[in-house]
Amino acid sequence: MSFPPELSIVMPCLNEAETLERCILKAQQFLNASGVLGEIIVADNGSTDGSQEIAVRLGAKLICVKTRGYGAAIKGGIAGSLGKYVIFGDSDDSYDFTALMPFLEKLRQGFDLVMGNRFQGEIKPGAMPLLHYYLGNPILSRIGRIFFKASCGDFHCGLRGFNKKSIERLDLLTEGMEFASEMVVKAALNGLRITEVPIILYPDGRSRAPHLRSWRDGWRHLRFLLMYSPRWLFFYPGIFLVILGSITGFWLLLPRDIGFTTLDIHTMLYSGVAVLIGYQCVLFAVLTKIFSTAVGLTPPNPRLDRLYKYFTLEIGMIAGGIMLLGGFSATLYAFLQWRSSAYGPQVPAHLMRIIIPAGVLLTIGIETILNSFFLSILGIKRQARPDSKISKGNKTE
Repeated sequence: MSFPPELSIVMPCLNEAETLERCILKAQQFLNASGVLGEIIVADNGSTDGSQEIAVRLGAKLICVKTRGYGAAIKGGIAGSLGKYVIFGDSDDSYDFTALMPFLEKLRQGFDLVMGNRFQGEIKPGAMPLLHYYLGNPILSRIGRIFFKASCGDFHCGLRGFNKKSIERLDLLTEGMEFASEMVVKAALNGLRITEVPIILYPDGRSRAPHLRSWRDGWRHLRFLLMYSPRWLFFYPGIFLVILGSITGFWLLLPRDIGFTTLDIHTMLYSGVAVLIGYQCVLFAVLTKIFSTAVGLTPPNPRLDRLYKYFTLEIGMIAGGIMLLGGFSATLYAFLQWRSSAYGPQVPAHLMRIIIPAGVLLTIGIETILNSFFLSILGIKRQARPDSKISKGNKTE
């Protein structure tokens, strides 16, 4: 081509000789019929069934990606593309490459990411397993919308288009099936413009089983969504445990009769454990969010800037010190109670109501001080060394 194409059509491929030719011919038909200046790229991930020869014979650009994985193949294809826009789709003939104009029109309108939505369009009989239709895709897509406020109803559609420069700035890292989730999550977190177009999903044309493994890959998608949302994974459960444990603990400062049983210090002990676990979850959520922002996994968050403004090391040490003082005071009171009885046997139901809160306060106080130091370390703005250079890129052959 004498000048860069407007569109690059990328097809990740691993032993797709049965269907690859049909996909390439449909993509060529679309380019010819629409008059769009484009290129077709086959990002091959180590095929041994003749897929590479088919791509070369039909005039597609072949990029051999050594790193195995769905995401690795797509990233290799993107790195070797020349178009302003990229549309990628599976090369199993489950998507119609002659119907790409709705994607391109949305991209021309300024959207950064255009997702296909199979549920808004049509899913042909036998095209999607019932487990994926009723459980996997709806649940994971809903989790993604709740966690990240992404306006996307089909998180895992294998046909999507995007502005190449916008997506490259996201620095996508995953190399497996969870790459599909990472793209949407990071696009939403970074405020990119996302939209959807209805599409038709056809049964794939392969005689072999698909590469996708429902439970394994479903878990990898869910794990990625949870890892990128410490608020839902740690913070909210932690807050719930702290509140529940605190209320229950205060309520059990006196024995409580409920029906035919009595709740006493044993339940109070578990209430204290709930507070400790919850508090650690909350701290871990904050530290995780700060670390992920510091290393560039998630975009900057104004709320974290305000946290650093008001929560300093000194404030953390004072808060932790107050908790330690409360714990030591309760411990001293319990010791004086023991001494008043000449260090003799004590009534557990009485003394443990002092010891349990004292232990909780001592532990939380120490955690607050230690994590205040760690929070301050994460807050140190690291200056790049003048002679340090970092180069990034995807190596293709």
